[in-house]
Amino acid sequence: MPRSSLHKIREMTETIKDLDFDIDQARAELGMLTHIDDDTQRDAAVSEHAEDRQAARMTASDVARLQRHIQQLTASRSKVVAKRAKAVDKLAAG
Repeated sequence: MPRSSLHKIREMTETIKDLDFDIDQARAELGMLTHIDDDTQRDAAVSEHAEDRQAARMTASDVARLQRHIQQLTASRSKVVAKRAKAVDKLAAG
């Protein structure tokens, strides 16, 4: 049984590493999108073109979507960390 518990703990650790990678990637993408969104918002503010306003709405939507995605990944990571901590405590208690 302890071997099985250790295996589950290792799997959860790998899941956490994967989530960390996904979060880092999403944050890097968010940085790029935020920069693009700043430019499109500025263009829309000084332009009278409907296309510029549409582009600004699209980039703002992309930024919001990615922020939600990062929040979801972070919440998933927190759940796995808590689950792993319980498994470690249970294993330590015998």
